[in-house]
Amino acid sequence: MDSFSTLIRTASHEQHMEAETSTFMSDLLGGRLGVDAYARYTEQLWFMYEALETGAERLTSDPVAGPFIRPELFRLPALERDLAHLRGPHWRAGLSALPATRAYANRVRQCARDWPGGYIAHHYTRYLGDLSGGQIIRDKAEKTWGFAKKGDGVRFYVFEGIPNPAAFKRSYRELLDAVHADDLEKQRIVTECKKAFALNTAVFRALGEEFPLSA
Repeated sequence: MDSFSTLIRTASHEQHMEAETSTFMSDLLGGRLGVDAYARYTEQLWFMYEALETGAERLTSDPVAGPFIRPELFRLPALERDLAHLRGPHWRAGLSALPATRAYANRVRQCARDWPGGYIAHHYTRYLGDLSGGQIIRDKAEKTWGFAKKGDGVRFYVFEGIPNPAAFKRSYRELLDAVHADDLEKQRIVTECKKAFALNTAVFRALGEEFPLSA
């Protein structure tokens, strides 16, 4: 019998690959898009994490989601520093969510409010993704647009409070394996993980439409 963390990882593998290999991400990481596309993507991340982290406070004492609320993961302060660097001190005035981003953030907010198990699904797909593939994005962004190493512009990808990401990911998977949920609920969480990847892919698609490569 597979552990729950293995179940989640394998069940969402296909969607994960689809999100990672989206045209927009490939173009961005291939240096074919300008820094403006990167800044626009960073703005969309702000809406996602705003939904994840403003809902977190209420869940700290929840038996299901509570153990996952770890302040060292929080990304909003780093995102806001990056946006100030990318868009200037009045970045909030120009901030706008794509419809796909709004749909994603609304779903996260809904889970945070009504369904702790669903919240875990979104928590897992975002934060573990940032700790893993996010590092590739940081490296490419530093090289492509000349950001200071782990400095302003890429702080979102730098987890100051997690000196050992591999150990942290191990302990996170242990939390998943120990989650307070029966088999049916676990299946629902896995389904929500797939939904999270699909919502994320929709954001990439929308960004791809906003930043098409000129033929």
